[in-house]
Amino acid sequence: MVQLCANGARGSADGAVVPLSPEAVADSVAEAVAAGATDIHVHPKTPCGRDTLSPRVLAATLEAIRARLPARVPVGVTTGAWAEPDPAARVARVRSWTVLPDHASVNWHEPGAEETAAALLERGVAVEAGVWSGTDGADRFLRSPLAPEVLRVLAEVTDTDPATARDSARALLTGLGTAHGRPVLLHGEDGGAWPVLRLAGRLGLATRIGLEDTLFLPDGSRAASNAELVTAALREWTSARGDVGWASARGDAG
Repeated sequence: MVQLCANGARGSADGAVVPLSPEAVADSVAEAVAAGATDIHVHPKTPCGRDTLSPRVLAATLEAIRARLPARVPVGVTTGAWAEPDPAARVARVRSWTVLPDHASVNWHEPGAEETAAALLERGVAVEAGVWSGTDGADRFLRSPLAPEVLRVLAEVTDTDPATARDSARALLTGLGTAHGRPVLLHGEDGGAWPVLRLAGRLGLATRIGLEDTLFLPDGSRAASNAELVTAALREWTSARGDVGWASARGDAG
């Protein structure tokens, strides 16, 4: 699976290619799905471009996206603390949503993660457990009574150095162990995005790509769209998986 992360916390300063309004996000997502993305993660935004958990903005964004997509494509949103720093207010926001996403990410190192995840599950929204490298997220997730109930683990490598991101990814995966048997989606960001995506392919793990994670294609050129990133990601991820199969046949995979 290659998930699209359409915009993230990026804003207008990152260029006009980053979709911000519900209509722009819907257009970009539809193009990315046509290019091969099978799952969606978006950050609904206020008119000034700030991430928000507002039920009104969330509803407008989800409705615009779903009007453009096949029903089988799940759509998820963020619950990052930057969108609502107060944990109690974050839970209240989730409980106030009038249109529900299929899933929502919860960053397990953030204050109020357990309460936010519980509120989502109570509403029938699947939870993606965001576990970031360089935090205590893995330890907190593994101790959580909610861990076996999440949809998947988003193993997020925050090391942006392309020379070391793969090692950071392996360390994060080691820290997660069996992740309570939950599927793992491995991804990086900025300079680490493509090396980690290739590692995900080699390990047979789901991954993600989009303008949230990187503004650039594997050759270093600026991406023109989310669809262009998805096309490149599928090529890189599939090639990495194929390399493993070829190496395994020769007995030198590793």
